[in-house]
Amino acid sequence: MTDSAAAADQAGSKPGSAVSAASESEGSLSVVEPEPSVAASLFGERIELARQFTRNLAEQGEERGLIGPLELPRLWSRHILNCAIVAPLLSPGRVGDVGSGAGLPGIVLAIARPDVDFILIEPMERRVAWLTEQVDELGLSNVDVVRARAEDVRLSEPLDQVTARAVSAFRKLIPLTAPLVRDGGELVLMKGAGAQAEVDSAAKEMRKYRVRDAEVIVLGENVLDEVTRVIKASVR
Repeated sequence: MTDSAAAADQAGSKPGSAVSAASESEGSLSVVEPEPSVAASLFGERIELARQFTRNLAEQGEERGLIGPLELPRLWSRHILNCAIVAPLLSPGRVGDVGSGAGLPGIVLAIARPDVDFILIEPMERRVAWLTEQVDELGLSNVDVVRARAEDVRLSEPLDQVTARAVSAFRKLIPLTAPLVRDGGELVLMKGAGAQAEVDSAAKEMRKYRVRDAEVIVLGENVLDEVTRVIKASVR
């Protein structure tokens, strides 16, 4: 969907009225991408929670430094659905989201997978406050928020899987994520178009931290406007 289409007709607007005539909050929401039809199938009966989180992010995300102003016209497709498509790769158990930030992917995945327990790991106080607010408002009983850097976090027991999105290169993520995972656990790391090159350049770190069988999985083909790439690997 184009940016102009995403900024189209809003409920209750008068013919010929300008967006600038609306309140600041309504003005920001006027450019938010309309919900793609595929969203309901990805979230199922949890779609209302996904809608509320998306609205909260649209209303507060820029002001609180969580997303940039250019992200509103692609908030669903580039961010929410980009994360939700990863949900089938998770197994019931304990999953950590390193550098959770705005809750992408942690909050989105917790909505999509209520059968999985999530630990959102984030060092910045203002982002921890946001994550905590969202967990409370959305009633996400399967989420805990931990304020810590990944390298400093101390968990009661190892995680089954760890995810991260837009945090760092694979070779730099390995020392931050692999030590958090139990023997036989997995890394499920969201990446861009250069994912395979990142795997190829991380051989040294993979050997050091016992990361095995790294593969790039492409998700969302013929479903999303933009595919999602994930580096999935085991730690053993």
